[in-house]
Amino acid sequence: MNQIVSLAIAGALAGALLAGCAAPAQPDSSAQTAWRAEIRRTQDGIPHIRAADWGSLGFGFGYAQAQDNLCTLADGFVTYRGERSAYFGPDARPPAAATFGQPRNIDADFFFRLIGGEVAVERFRAAQTPELRDLIDGFANGYDRYLADLNAGSFSGAHAACRGKPWVDKISADDIYLRLIAANLAGGSARFVTPIAIAHPPKAATVGDGASTVRDVLRFPIGENPGIGSNALAFGAPITRDRRSLLFGNPHWFWRGPDRFYQAQLTIPGQVNVAGVSFLGVPLIVLGFNENIAWTHTVSSARRFGIFQLTLDPADPARYLVDGQSEPMTPVPLTVRARRDDGTYESVSRTLYRTRFGPVVDLSSMAPGLGWSAQRAYAIADVNVDNTRAFQNFFAWNQARSLADFMAIQKRYAGMPWVNTFAIGRDDARVWFADLGPIPNVPDALAQSCTPPAGHAFAARAPGVPFLDGSKSACAWRVDPASAQPGTLPIAQLPSIVRGDYVGNFNDSYWLTNANAPMSGYPRIAGATRVEQSLRTRYGHLLAARLQRERGGVTREALESAVLETGSMSERLFRQPLLDAVCRVNDAAGSLREACEVLRNWNGTADIDARGANLWDEFWQRAMHIAPDRLFEAAFDPDKPLATPAGLNVANPAVVQDLRQALGGAALALSLNGFALDSRRGDILYTTRNGARVPLYGGCDEAGYFTIVCARRPLDAKGYPMDLSGQGDSYVQVVSFGENGVEADTMLSHAESDDPASPHSGDATRAFAAKRWTRFPFTEKAIDADPATTRVVVSGTRDDAASAPQH
Repeated sequence: MNQIVSLAIAGALAGALLAGCAAPAQPDSSAQTAWRAEIRRTQDGIPHIRAADWGSLGFGFGYAQAQDNLCTLADGFVTYRGERSAYFGPDARPPAAATFGQPRNIDADFFFRLIGGEVAVERFRAAQTPELRDLIDGFANGYDRYLADLNAGSFSGAHAACRGKPWVDKISADDIYLRLIAANLAGGSARFVTPIAIAHPPKAATVGDGASTVRDVLRFPIGENPGIGSNALAFGAPITRDRRSLLFGNPHWFWRGPDRFYQAQLTIPGQVNVAGVSFLGVPLIVLGFNENIAWTHTVSSARRFGIFQLTLDPADPARYLVDGQSEPMTPVPLTVRARRDDGTYESVSRTLYRTRFGPVVDLSSMAPGLGWSAQRAYAIADVNVDNTRAFQNFFAWNQARSLADFMAIQKRYAGMPWVNTFAIGRDDARVWFADLGPIPNVPDALAQSCTPPAGHAFAARAPGVPFLDGSKSACAWRVDPASAQPGTLPIAQLPSIVRGDYVGNFNDSYWLTNANAPMSGYPRIAGATRVEQSLRTRYGHLLAARLQRERGGVTREALESAVLETGSMSERLFRQPLLDAVCRVNDAAGSLREACEVLRNWNGTADIDARGANLWDEFWQRAMHIAPDRLFEAAFDPDKPLATPAGLNVANPAVVQDLRQALGGAALALSLNGFALDSRRGDILYTTRNGARVPLYGGCDEAGYFTIVCARRPLDAKGYPMDLSGQGDSYVQVVSFGENGVEADTMLSHAESDDPASPHSGDATRAFAAKRWTRFPFTEKAIDADPATTRVVVSGTRDDAASAPQH
């Protein structure tokens, strides 16, 4: 039964909405003072928000996101304001992983204070259109309206984890701009929160050029977030059975925390009608579809940041030399309020430093030679610091009228901050791939001539990151008048392609966007070519080839089935060679004999009931510690990128012994943690919803699974629970356009709400666990026909105070 509830606001809301925020902004002169939106929720609680203007649309969207995810949103706003230490203590960490990691609160506070000051907010605000500013302003006020209703006694039992806490407070539009800035920097500065936050001049003179220590001690890839990525495929009309283009998108993303996806539909009749997902705190759709186009993203392998080595002035380590001239760093004194264990507060001050390139960064945790010494320091340059166009691009895409319009928008803004884009259009036979966004203008010749010795050592572990000599102005990023932003590559030097067959990406570079027509000729910083591909990339292109071999062409049904398969490329390539080498008759004893039997009987999948995937994954983790040049029979061949490396080097007895130990160690790990060697996948991989376990399927990227459901934690007695730091399949969509418009089947694996009291905290998760696609109710007729539909009208004005809901 449809339910209609009107929520009206009375009394002076303007002051209440802005009270309690740090340095609240005055209302934008273009922003309206009254809002009214209808929120209709269909199956799994998906909100369809309809309004007559942009401010009201934002108001309804902010209200709906807060209703579903208030605690996470509020925690995120505290983070972006740099106030975590004041509420949660300086040494604690954010409760969930995000694009900025999980740094100590005190370091997160200094980082976000540095990047998100008043000047940055005002510059970002000024660059947006009046309509987008209205949307942002309305979103903030919609959030506040929900909070006022909650505090007035509505929604009994909701948000018990944070309700009434001092850190759950009203916000302003400034908070949304801070959130957008943080999202923009996820491909660069946000990966270096702690190294930026702790950088300080040396207390005593130290010596060293850094080269040897970088070579010897750099322990992990710079700025990488393992497991974050996506799968995307688009098939052109000429190769589909119904002769309509078909798009599949599946970001592998966070299941918890401030960067998780939120599914919705946003409608202003005659202006915009778009559905898909946004990040929490973002007031528009960043991945989805409208009546005319559908698009998705994968995380790009192009580098959006670079390192500059600074040669310091011998007289002052806070000055550096450029072309022999001494130049001062800009000190940025910052003070953070921190709560002590006894409940009292202290002020913690640090002075961070900016250079002409960007903030100084202390990379000594990666290699001692990359710290701040008397001779050298290092600065990080983030191309997206000056990119204020990203959300204008999304805003325009939400209203795109055709694939040609969509492509023109992307070329005009060149604002995608760190993702590849795939798109199809209604009545358009083509498919589109592009990595068009701000990428540092570092031609290969510049990188070759300007990389100092430390940079060459660094490149071995961080390929593609420009590491340049900051002491020479000739080594600065190039400026091209054809670029959308100074210091970035022009569109002509960025990869994009339109095809009639297929395009796909699985987080390797643009090189094999179409495996039959490799792309090349772009600067190295845009992505590597003729390099080893991930197991998931190899799986993805073989899957695309298999679908194209279907009689009559690619079908939606075959695609939707294939993309949820749970096989892994490591199993396909290496299980039988392992069995042949290690599990021969009378050649395995004890637990190894049992492990061999489990792997022989395994069906090769990681479905919920599969027995053997748990053992295989523990084995593969250990096998990956064997040097690749020893492990594989055939090394990578750039002329056979989807077929190599291949085979296990079982002719080498030492390798066979290493494989035995890896399998034995896997069996021991399962046994010691209380799991049978033939335990079901769902016994170990699961999430908890409303106190009940929901068994899951899939696996981690490293093992070559295409369906990614990865706990991102070592095995223990709890197994692989997704509830702490899980990542993987998040929002999944398959979209085409039929005679009656858009036809989209979707899933949201982690569900719409993270509030255990919400009826929508587990419904979509259970649908995902059952591999149950849902046809998205996009039209008014479809929304009205959904038996789960409920309706709420929310409204407010700046000059009114919040009142209790009126039913």
